[in-house]
This record gives sequence, structure tokens and C-alpha cells, in this order.
Amino acid sequence: MIRIAVDAVRPDAAGIERAAAEIRAGHLAAIPTDTLYGLAADPFNGTTVARLFAVKGRDADRALPLVAADAGQVTSHFGELPELARRLAGRFWPGPLTLLLDAPRALAPLVSGGTSQVGVRVPAHAVTVALCRACGGPLTATSANISGSLPTDDPDLVARALGDLIDLLVDAGPTPGGAPSTVVDASGREPRLIRAGAIPWDEVRACLDLA
Repeated sequence: MIRIAVDAVRPDAAGIERAAAEIRAGHLAAIPTDTLYGLAADPFNGTTVARLFAVKGRDADRALPLVAADAGQVTSHFGELPELARRLAGRFWPGPLTLLLDAPRALAPLVSGGTSQVGVRVPAHAVTVALCRACGGPLTATSANISGSLPTDDPDLVARALGDLIDLLVDAGPTPGGAPSTVVDASGREPRLIRAGAIPWDEVRACLDLA
């Protein structure tokens, strides 16, 4: 496993490009996010996505969350956001709000867990954003742990648990930790809470002027 150290606030371009080149080549990486460390792969590369599932021991019906550099990168890969999703993205991105969007045909089928949707967010972490930008598209960001074990904010624990199973660890030191992202389906006329998380549901509803 390659381990690349980068600054969490001002990651150097050379380190980011080296890591991005590995991910673009179809390799599996552990990367920091604004919550915990995640497993990053190109979600359009079916071979790498299948390997990610094998490494985690993840059930095939459990979809993978994605992260993107910004809202523009999301729309370029998934199309224009529905009205409610656009308003929520404008308020809570970058940050821990995952929005369910229609999954494009080019996406590896395992990413959506056998559904027609995929969860995407823009994280508030300079390294994650820089990697998505350097890779030219969204990345998977499921927690960097074996299914059934605890996720972690510590890169040393990631290395200990997964060092023999992944190709790359982007080490930006401890991540902020905390609750996982709130997951919302905003594709219809009313938002639906799919998973409670870091952003309270009443704040989501207040953003949309819902009582």
C-alpha cells in the first residue's frame, strides 16, 4: 500500500495528483472526508467497484455513497438537480447532506445497490474536493472499514485494518468525525428522510419552508 501524506487544509498539488492518478488507474484508495475516512474508487469502473465490495465484505444490495468536487461536477455527471434538491444543495453543500439522484446508465450497477438512485454530496474537506476535481468526477466514499466493524477518523487505524487490501492511503491526519451525513430523497414534490445524520431533519424542512 502506498501512503501519501497531505495537509488537510492546503493539500499540495503534487500529492493530490499522485493519488488521483492511482484512482484514475482503477486502484482502490482510502481518503479523508469531513466526517470519517472513506474508500474511494471510480464509480464508473465496475471492476474496481466490485473489488471495493469484496474488500469491505459489503452486501451487494447496499448502495455506495458518492462525493463530488462541487455542484457543477454533480450536474455534469447526473444531470440538473430537481428543484428541492437544488435548494438543499445551495444551503447545505459543501457539508454532510447526501441527496438521492437518478443513477446514470454508465454508473457501475453495484453503486446503486440494485436501485435506480445514487446518493451524492459535496463534502467540506479540501482534500476530498481536490481529489474529486483531479479525478474529473465523483468518487465513492463508503466508510474505510470492513463491514460490521467500526468506521474511523484515524488514518493509522485504516492502515492497520486495510493496509493489505487497498492500494493507497491518502493521509491527512485525523478527520473531524461525528455523525454520518443526513440522506434525503428530494426528487419528488416532498422531501423524504432516508437516514438521520449530521444535519437535523427540521433544518432540512426549514430550508424548504416546510412546517
